[in-house]
Amino acid sequence: MKADFSFAPATGVGSLPGGDAREAAKTVTGSFEDFPFLAELPARGPGADMIGRTAGLLVELYARVEPSGWRIGDRPGRDTKRARSWLREDLDALEEHTQGYEGQLKVQAVGPWTLAAALELRSGEAALSDPGACRDLAGSLAEGLRVHLAEVRRRVPGADVVLQLDEPSLTAVLRGHVRSASGYRTHRAVDRQVVEGTLRDVVGVHGDGPVVVHSCAPDVPFALLRRSGAAAVSFDFSLLTERDDDVIGEAVEAGTRLFAGVVPGVDTPLSDPAGSVMGVRTLWRRLGLRPELLAEAVTLTPSCGLAGASPGYARRALAHCVRAARSLADDPE
Repeated sequence: MKADFSFAPATGVGSLPGGDAREAAKTVTGSFEDFPFLAELPARGPGADMIGRTAGLLVELYARVEPSGWRIGDRPGRDTKRARSWLREDLDALEEHTQGYEGQLKVQAVGPWTLAAALELRSGEAALSDPGACRDLAGSLAEGLRVHLAEVRRRVPGADVVLQLDEPSLTAVLRGHVRSASGYRTHRAVDRQVVEGTLRDVVGVHGDGPVVVHSCAPDVPFALLRRSGAAAVSFDFSLLTERDDDVIGEAVEAGTRLFAGVVPGVDTPLSDPAGSVMGVRTLWRRLGLRPELLAEAVTLTPSCGLAGASPGYARRALAHCVRAARSLADDPE
């Protein structure tokens, strides 16, 4: 278990609309003065999507685009080169807009289990179907993240880098709900201890730095993520039910930070900031937790990435997270 960390009150999830890296970096750094993030722009096409971007980070494993999705190949082809080129462009833009910056900076990559569920082997089946392939993939990802994190620290030397692992398929992996290539069956559920151990290994890549695990799917396994060493769990707050109360309460009491996605990820009328955090306050009262803990335990974000939003809404949503966090701090009751 990593040490407790203090996080800024608001940040984004990762993706934004559009394809202009400098505009995205300007939006992010302008919205979050104390917790910007490296924006992802999937509208640019394959290689800028979350799977392709992370595939470009892998060491001694490569992937290419097939009609069915991303598939592991023998050598770095144009798809890998494109993914790496866009990542460099994004890092260039971030470096330009963070000159002299000191504080938390978040970068995102797909976690080992969502990557195993999405990347295909040469046979066309998901890497998830082969335990050996899962181990190789996790090891390659870990090495790639070490290189990537070092590059981010070099470019933004004043940053306290926070690593976010995106694991939207994690619950499906644990429950055996990931479909085979034919679609007629599902892959066997992966043992929880294996899932936890692999996550712990990848989380450990960041040394003493904080790792956030993000999933905007229902039934996020908070306890498993806490045991794997995650300092924080990022989730869509609207998907919580009262049956999650116990695990949420245990996570908070154990020092796990909650990255609560309270602002919709697609264009919709936004309520006043106090209205956006009403559910968080209600949860807190239901759990019997002290109101003054709220600001220490909760960071506010959009419910998921903003790639499907309009540029104008995305800017408003990020600004709304900051205002909602201020409302929560000023009036935790």
